[in-house]
Amino acid sequence: MKAVCVGHSTYDITLPMKEYPAENIKHRIDKHYECGGGPASNGAYLLAKWGMDTTIMSVLGDDYYADKIIESFKEVGADTKYLEKRSDHATSSSYIIANMSNGSRTILTSKKPPIRKLSIDTSIDADLILVDGEHPETALQVLLENPNAISIIDAGRLNPDTKMLGKLVTYLVCSKDFAEEFCDTKIDYKNHEQLVECHKKLQKYFNTNVIITLESNGSFTIIDNEYELIPSITVKAVDSTGAGDIFHGAFAYFIGNNYPLREAIRYSSITAAISVTRIGARFSIPDLKEVLEYDDII
Repeated sequence: MKAVCVGHSTYDITLPMKEYPAENIKHRIDKHYECGGGPASNGAYLLAKWGMDTTIMSVLGDDYYADKIIESFKEVGADTKYLEKRSDHATSSSYIIANMSNGSRTILTSKKPPIRKLSIDTSIDADLILVDGEHPETALQVLLENPNAISIIDAGRLNPDTKMLGKLVTYLVCSKDFAEEFCDTKIDYKNHEQLVECHKKLQKYFNTNVIITLESNGSFTIIDNEYELIPSITVKAVDSTGAGDIFHGAFAYFIGNNYPLREAIRYSSITAAISVTRIGARFSIPDLKEVLEYDDII
């Protein structure tokens, strides 16, 4: 199976702290963590790490961060042919304060205006497509050229591009924030009727399979005409950076390998849950074997 991921790339620098830092004080830490990041990019990294033939399409600057991102993708065997380095662009960078006491993270991102389309030829055959709304014209091209591919959008933010692309994919896997803004409501995951109503609105508009991710509270979707809240698993979180990206990458893997929907969501939740027990988005991605064996343990 050939996977193609189109989306944002950034370089993450994570600073682990015992608690959120106070202002106007010098803080010292023993160690920091550096790795690539970005929704579709983290998904591509997971797919390649798990042995899938994976191509990543993204725009980078012509700089140190770009070189490190490309190097890391090559280490897991991803195809980097479509990682476009541009001298008129700068690679995005994110500085992440990871609060080790509760697993939350605060992200400061330095990002140039988005590039809507890669300038290189991105014609490619794909069996599985993951997009995140970045480089929307390239994402649109890949989706239209591969109408029979299984396709997924990591819909983190509601904007015209994610709304446009969301109508073309097989699975719209959206964040709680996306669903709340689209449905103009504050979601209470314990309110089943509210979740059903929001899901119906999303499904009617996008006319596709819809999954609403509710972070540690699980995922809500419809399976065999029955609405279900598929729970996550309880873990002690130390760094939640990239957990959503990792969920989407794992979901792409399992759904692309013909796992039933409930099982695909379940394994994706396990993957994301394991990741938040470790520091650094890509450093936290577990091996596939660990995910499959974890389900046997619980």
